[in-house]
Amino acid sequence: MCWSPACPWSPRSRSGDGRGDRSATTGTPRARATAHARAARGHPVADHEPRVTPLSVYLPFNREALGGAFAPAKRATKAPESRQGYWLVVHEQSLLVAREGDRFRLPQGDLPSGLEDLREQALWLGTFDGTPCWVLAHARGAAVPAGLHAETLVPMRGTRLPDDLLSLGGMAMQALHWESTSGHCPRCGEPTERIEGEWGKQCRHCRYEHYPHLHPAVIILIRDGDRCLLARKREWAPGRYALVAGFVDNGESLEGAVHREVKEEVGVDVTDLRYVGSQNWPFPSQLMVGFVATYAGGEVRIEPSELEDARWFPCDRLPDGPSRHSIARFIMDHYARD
Repeated sequence: MCWSPACPWSPRSRSGDGRGDRSATTGTPRARATAHARAARGHPVADHEPRVTPLSVYLPFNREALGGAFAPAKRATKAPESRQGYWLVVHEQSLLVAREGDRFRLPQGDLPSGLEDLREQALWLGTFDGTPCWVLAHARGAAVPAGLHAETLVPMRGTRLPDDLLSLGGMAMQALHWESTSGHCPRCGEPTERIEGEWGKQCRHCRYEHYPHLHPAVIILIRDGDRCLLARKREWAPGRYALVAGFVDNGESLEGAVHREVKEEVGVDVTDLRYVGSQNWPFPSQLMVGFVATYAGGEVRIEPSELEDARWFPCDRLPDGPSRHSIARFIMDHYARD
């Protein structure tokens, strides 16, 4: 294993709680993404800095959090012949990294010691700052190689990884999920093969093509003047509340899904829907589409198979909620208190 002194996840990179040296050159894609990600958490961004809006695009797990420095593999036709670069080794929804104090680095160069038998299974994810990124699945229950640590990628489990590693690790998990579920044709059941230059697969027998699946879901902040309607699931930490959310059904618009999910889960009607942002959520392959809606009537009645509780909270006294990594937190911070 070797390490580059210019590795983007050096001690100057942002830590999982958003702290870190911000002296990096502001003109680089990664520095711009850092600034905008700070803005997405409520910090000011200088007016002269170009940005994409809504600022939710700079949340972790969105590719934009990498500042344009990542180029996906599908834009090229062939993977590099030499399997060297950054290694994204996923182990039970964790990423194998090296620790330097409270900072983390990806293994770089040749395949980390102890994983040599997995070399032929490596997937080329793309390039970051021109360096190839390779993805591997480390088997559940297998020992973590010496010198590496398994750091969770899951926000609700207290991830300590910086946003750039979360975004790369999220893409790695999605690539592995697709690889593990696309080996056979959904039409005839015969083996599939990778379409050159794409993530899609083609059946060797019937030639049917299919591509990675994203599952759209809506997530909604319901406001009524100076109060917000929040909900909680039974398995969440005590006292934690968040937003109503659910998957979009076949034949349904995003707006229709908002009305249906709110009515099904908490029993009320809403109006004046406003789109506020989206986030890729790789657990395993959701696209969370965020809305703010105005309460239009009805009594709060939960769907007990989905929720443990739902209640109104004053906008200036919200309960414990999701971590800063999620669009749920972004919406609560930016739209519950305006």
